[in-house]
Amino acid sequence: MDIFEKLKQLSAQRGETGAKPEYIIVGLGNPGIQYEGTRHNAGFITVEALEKKYDFSCDRHKFKAKVGSAVIGGKSCLVMKPETYMNLSGDAVEEAMSFYKIPLENVIVIFDDISLEPGQLRIRRKGSAGGHNGIKSIIAQCDGENFPRIKLGVGKKPNPAYELAKWVLSKFGEEDRQKFDEAVTKACDALELMVQGKTDEAMNKFNS
Repeated sequence: MDIFEKLKQLSAQRGETGAKPEYIIVGLGNPGIQYEGTRHNAGFITVEALEKKYDFSCDRHKFKAKVGSAVIGGKSCLVMKPETYMNLSGDAVEEAMSFYKIPLENVIVIFDDISLEPGQLRIRRKGSAGGHNGIKSIIAQCDGENFPRIKLGVGKKPNPAYELAKWVLSKFGEEDRQKFDEAVTKACDALELMVQGKTDEAMNKFNS
């Protein structure tokens, strides 16, 4: 076996692929140490779990994002963590879609949802932004809302007067983080089904 074959085999073992992606998987969040582990970074946290599960890294800077390539559920995927900050997430997603000519229905977005409790997740084929600024940006920049998404519960505000921005930029308590991490594991499993065209199965199995 020559060196090129060895490198190709090693890349395959790591879940990496040089092929054009069939899907784009986007985890939403804010870049920077101060935002690590916060509720609003639910998407980033899920991407980091995917990196461990499939042994790849989002270590390239492209499309205003940190990106990596992986084979998930037998499909070639571009995995993204936009570096635009949450409110401009659509800028990064639109660039990647345009470059690879990926249809919107093959873009799967993972993000936080304050209407769900930690430990819960909700898979949808499409839908409105529901007040989430990252999703608003993607809908606006990508000209549609027909993209599948995985919403991870981060819990509602402690009381109605509590500032929303302060809440989503706060970190989980120990018990809630444990529940949230369990949902992240389910989200990774759900992605395998979704890229195989089994979104209904994923919804039936994991929606709570």
